[in-house]
Amino acid sequence: MLQNWITQSGIPEQYVGSIIVAIKIIVLLILCWVVNVIAKNSILRLVRALIRKTKNDWDDVFVEKDVFKNVSHFAPAFLIYFLAPVWLEASPTIMDVIKRLANAYMIIVACWVFGAILDAVLIIYQRFDSSRKRPIKGYLQAVKIIVYFLTVLFVISTLMNKSPWGFLSVFGGLTAVLLLIFKDMILGLVAGIQLTSNNMVARGDWIEMPNYGADGDVIDMTLTTVMVKNWDKTITTIPTYALISDSFKNWRGMQESGGRRIKRSFNIDMNSIKFVDEDLSKKFEKFEFLKDYLKEKTKEITDFNKVKDIDADELINGRRLTNIGTLRAYIINYLRNHPKIHKEMTFLVRHLAPSEHGLPIEIYVFSNDQVWANYEAIQADIFDHILAVIPEFDLRVFQNPTGADFQALKS
Repeated sequence: MLQNWITQSGIPEQYVGSIIVAIKIIVLLILCWVVNVIAKNSILRLVRALIRKTKNDWDDVFVEKDVFKNVSHFAPAFLIYFLAPVWLEASPTIMDVIKRLANAYMIIVACWVFGAILDAVLIIYQRFDSSRKRPIKGYLQAVKIIVYFLTVLFVISTLMNKSPWGFLSVFGGLTAVLLLIFKDMILGLVAGIQLTSNNMVARGDWIEMPNYGADGDVIDMTLTTVMVKNWDKTITTIPTYALISDSFKNWRGMQESGGRRIKRSFNIDMNSIKFVDEDLSKKFEKFEFLKDYLKEKTKEITDFNKVKDIDADELINGRRLTNIGTLRAYIINYLRNHPKIHKEMTFLVRHLAPSEHGLPIEIYVFSNDQVWANYEAIQADIFDHILAVIPEFDLRVFQNPTGADFQALKS
C-alpha cells in the first residue's frame, strides 16, 4: 500500500525503495521515543508507589540520582534490536549494523545506570558515621574510570565487530603513555588507600598545611584532590598524594580529647621579685584563693626553720615565701576553680628560663570548650584577670620601654 502510494505520487521507481526504508526508520525512531516516554513514566510511577510503602529513605536517593530513569532507556534499545529485523525488512548487512548500534547503545545505557547507582551508594554511605573515617568517594571514582574505559572499549569493539581483547593488547603497548596521562589519578588512588587505611585524615577533620595555605575543615576527598574550607571561608584544593608526601597537622586528636590546649606565658620583671614580709602576708590572707595555701605553707616553713634552728631575723636565712611563688599558687587555685578548665588533662603553671625579657611564667592547661570563639574568650578572660592581679603581689609585668616611659623620666 505504501509502495503504491509513493509510486502514484510521481516519484521515480528507483527511489521508491530508499524512501520506504527512510519512512520506516522515521516511524521506528518515533516509536522508540514513545516507548521511552511510556517506560520512563510507568517505571517512575511504579517506583514512587513502592517507595511510599517503604520506611527506608535510601530508595529515594536512587530516584534522585535517576537510576530508574536511566533504566528506562533500555526500552527503545530493545525495541530496535527485536523489531527492526521484522519492520525494516532490510538486507542482512544493514540489519547487522543496526543490531550493533543497538548493542552499543545498551552498553552506554548500562554505564549510565551503573554510574547513577555508584552516586546513590555514595550519598547513602555518607549518611553513616563510618563515612567520616572511611571515605569511599575516591574508590568509587576509580571504579567509574575503569567502567568508562571498559564502556568505550566495548562500544568500539561492538561497532567494529571485533574482539575487545584485541584492543586491550593495543592498550597494553601504550601502558607508559597511559601511566603518564593518568599519573595524578593513580597517585591519588594510592594516596587515598593509604590515608583511609591509616585513618590519617577524614571529612570534617581540621587540618593545617601551610605549604598549600590550608587551615580549616576537610569538606571533600576525591580521587585526586582534598578540599579544605579555611576559616576565612576560602576553599583550598590539595592534591591527595601531597598529604602523603608532605607533612600536615590534623587537629582531630584535640577534638576527640574533649579539651583544647591553652599554652601562653607572660614575663615578670625580675627586679620586682622579693620575699613576702609581714605586711604583704597580711594582704595575701584576704585573698580567697590563698587562704588554705598560706596556712599550709606558713606552717611548713615555720616547722622547717624551727627544726633547722634557723635565725629568722635575716631574710636570706631558711625558707620564706616569695611574691612570685605566691602568685603561682594563686594562679593554680584560680584555674582549678575555673569552670571552663579541664581538670583531668595536663595542668601546669611553671617557670621558663629567665632571659633579658624577664622571668616567663607559662600556663599550660586545657579548656573544656573546643569551640574556637569560646576557647579564645576563655583564654582572654584568664589572662585579663592574671595581668590585673599581678600588681597586687608587688610584681611588675616586663615590657620594653615605650614613649610613655621615656616621657615619665623627663618629667
